[in-house]
Amino acid sequence: MFIRSSGLSVKITGMLLGFFLVALAAIATTLFISWHLEGAAAAINDAGSLRMRVYSLAHRLARAELDTVDRAAFTADLTLRVAEFDEVLGVLRRGDATRPLAVPREEGIREALDHLADEWVHRLRPILIEAANAPDPVGLHRSALEFDGTVQAYVGALNDFVSRMEHSYARNTNVLRTSQVLLIALAVIGTILLLRFFFLTVVRPVFELHEGVKRMGQEDFDTRVPVLSDDEFGELSAGFNRMAVHLQNVYDTLEERVALKTRNLEEKNRELEILYDVAAFLREPNDVDSLCKGFLERVQKAMNASAGSARLLDLESRNLCMIVHDGLGEDFLESEEVLACGECVCGEAAQGSGRSLMLDVRNANFDVTRDTCMRAGFQTVSATSITSNKRALGVFNLYFNQAQEIDAADRQVLETLGQQLGIAIENQRLHARERELAVSEERNLLARELHDSIAQGLAFLNLQVQMLQRALDEGRAGDAQTTVDMLRRGIEESYEDVRELLVHFRTRVKQQDLDAAIAAALRRLAEQTGVATDLDVQGDGAPLDPEAETQVLYIVQEALSNVRKHAGASTVSVSVRRGRGGLAVTVRDDGVGFVEEREATDNEAHIGLHIMRERALRIGGQFAARSSPGRGTEIRLQLPRTLRVET
Repeated sequence: MFIRSSGLSVKITGMLLGFFLVALAAIATTLFISWHLEGAAAAINDAGSLRMRVYSLAHRLARAELDTVDRAAFTADLTLRVAEFDEVLGVLRRGDATRPLAVPREEGIREALDHLADEWVHRLRPILIEAANAPDPVGLHRSALEFDGTVQAYVGALNDFVSRMEHSYARNTNVLRTSQVLLIALAVIGTILLLRFFFLTVVRPVFELHEGVKRMGQEDFDTRVPVLSDDEFGELSAGFNRMAVHLQNVYDTLEERVALKTRNLEEKNRELEILYDVAAFLREPNDVDSLCKGFLERVQKAMNASAGSARLLDLESRNLCMIVHDGLGEDFLESEEVLACGECVCGEAAQGSGRSLMLDVRNANFDVTRDTCMRAGFQTVSATSITSNKRALGVFNLYFNQAQEIDAADRQVLETLGQQLGIAIENQRLHARERELAVSEERNLLARELHDSIAQGLAFLNLQVQMLQRALDEGRAGDAQTTVDMLRRGIEESYEDVRELLVHFRTRVKQQDLDAAIAAALRRLAEQTGVATDLDVQGDGAPLDPEAETQVLYIVQEALSNVRKHAGASTVSVSVRRGRGGLAVTVRDDGVGFVEEREATDNEAHIGLHIMRERALRIGGQFAARSSPGRGTEIRLQLPRTLRVET
């Protein structure tokens, strides 16, 4: 665990360790002094016993002189007493740690003991040994007298020795008492110091923090606590002050923060409303033009744009063709009707999958950007890619008369809307292709019905013709007439079957291959009849829905079929015109023509015209047929393409 050198833990540890060492030293001193006192007391006791032993020896010698004793017993007893005195004196000089016993090592005490030992060894002990070995009472008497003459001086030395040890014992006792008093004083002072230390380092900072927290709980964010030390509590106090400053700033800016969050929520709600509104609209069943029209109307309103437009990408020519618009002038439309992919900011957006680009018209580089927006009075233009599965399908634009700053959130919304529109367009195209597939399946069904009805009827007519030929060859007029009647009825039935199937007959055109399909139909006509054909295609524009292109091709094919069957023409021309207004197709021939007044009554001759008109109405087009006898026929189809957004 990491411990700071100036931290609270170091202070507490140092304080407690210091008091522990002082207390340990005081206790050790007390124990040492008490051990010495115990040894000195034992030494005083043994030294006092030496006086009794000396007097006992003197008394024993005096009794031996007066009484008749057993010499052997006396000698043994005296020798034992001398040996015991030697032992006690030796213990005093050596000391005994087991008892314990120790003579104080103060000045004079050891010298006094050495003097006593010398006196015993050199004066008293020899007298006693001589007395123990005296052969007669006279020698014993002499030894007793000599011992009596020295014993008083020896006892006086013993008393001085004992007195010295007693004084030393008293001094050590005073030292022990003083140490105990000091221990008591140390305990009191240490307790006071520890209380003071913990009050200053722990209790007071905790109290200050507690009071600060209490005032903070009462919303007094001006509260600050003093930093009393450079330790953990100091860091806590400084951290509390930093927290108080932060909370005060938060509280002071709370209304601003709430207002900011409210604005953010309102902005998010607005974005969600836009996305929900557009998504709900795109889920409705509509054609591509209606989808783009409704989409542009909602996005333009949500973003407060002055004008808007939507362009779809022609995959064959790689051009962006405007299909819907609002608020754009004729000059602008004339110039911006068709853009190449990569041209200007719109074409650049179409190249980047899912991107939304902004153009500040005032600072635009017109070397790479058209000046059409500037001439139209727009100051800001946004171009957002219309994508599906990361594939660009087109671009939608928003035009602003005033300088507009579109932030990242709005750009993300625009990009999301572009993806939703792309998915809706792609789904519409998929639905159209599904419908084409259904039509193709219906054609296969009709083919089978032709095989089962018309083909069988023709086989029957073939047999009848053979029977008619045989009847004519054999001259059987009645049988021939009967066969002719059967042929007439079979032909009428087959004709009715054909007319019924013609109503349901359909063809499929590959997407964006209308021009090639018309050219192929003209080639077949030229190969079958030798009629001179001509195809003239002008203008550019976004491709039609697959179903609409299929119906246009059927109309052209029906017109060419009428030329082959009825016109007797030598030349046929087809012109295709594309533009912002839509698609126009014209078929002209130099054949025999017909009287227009008979069109409504002559169903047999003009069933093809009825079918063409019906197909044109189905896709929202306008059909017209002009003809006069000897001056050929002109078939015109007008299909509107660009839809305007109502304001």
